[in-house]
This record gives sequence, C-alpha cells and structure tokens, in this order.
Amino acid sequence: MTRKQSNNQWSGGIAAHTASKKFRVLKSAGKLLALIFWDQDSILLTDYLPKGQTVNAEYYSSPLVQLKDTLKEKRHGKVTKGVLFLHDNAPAHRTLATQKTLAYLGFQCLDHPSYSPDLAPSDYHLFPGLKKQLKGRHFSSDAEVIAVAETWLDGQPSDFFF
Repeated sequence: MTRKQSNNQWSGGIAAHTASKKFRVLKSAGKLLALIFWDQDSILLTDYLPKGQTVNAEYYSSPLVQLKDTLKEKRHGKVTKGVLFLHDNAPAHRTLATQKTLAYLGFQCLDHPSYSPDLAPSDYHLFPGLKKQLKGRHFSSDAEVIAVAETWLDGQPSDFFF
C-alpha cells in the first residue's frame, strides 16, 4: 500500500482492520441498437442491428423496404394515398440514397427542424419509458434484452401511440 493510499484509510478503531473492498463489475451483454418504426396505433417494425453494424444509408434501406411490406400487411386499406414519414436528421436519413429509397417506396418525408423536441416523438415519448424498463437490469445476452423490450412495447395500450 502506498503512503497516499494509507493516508486515505481511517486509522485506529473498527475501520483499521477492515480492508477496503473492491467490487467486480459484471460484464453486461453490451449495447444493442434498434430501429423502431411506429404509427398512431402500434409498433410496426423493430429492427435490431447486428453487432459491429452501423446505420448507414445502405443498411437503412432494408428496414424501409420491410416497413413498406409491413404497412401493406398491417394497415391494408389505410395506405391508399401514401405514407407521411417522419424521422430525425441523422446522417443516414439525409443521404441521397435514403431519399431515393423513400421516394421509390412512395413515402413523403416530413421536414424535421433541428432542436424540435415536439417533432421527435421517439426520443421524448417512446424511448424514455423503454429506458426506464431496462434501467438497472443486467442482461446476459442480446436475446434477453430484445425479449424484455418487445414485451414492454407489445404491452403498451393503443392510446399510448396516439
């Protein structure tokens, strides 16, 4: 023990013969990134990124195509005039390739002004509740995290999304 460390410990009394304990931090499953697409009725599509993958225009196009198919399946009859689509100003969302994909799919993109919390419903409405559900818990695998997230998302009443 160095002199500095010994000066930091109590001298005499009960604390003198109890060594300071170091706690081992449990390794968690790590971070998991999800793309969640939702409308006023429910979650439409959740896409979990594979480890090491980043959201770029090429990757982002695939869930967009899946979303179009999901809309046809879940909202048949409601999507006759097209889709108004709102996403934030992330770099992958602003690329020309993404804009072309959205146009090809018939999605009309709504502008998202910078620093407009009222126009970022995922950040200010959806994610805080999900984060609260996951906070302080340790998961041994990505599958465990996904199961808890899906259970929470599926358990929200329809008026939650409206």
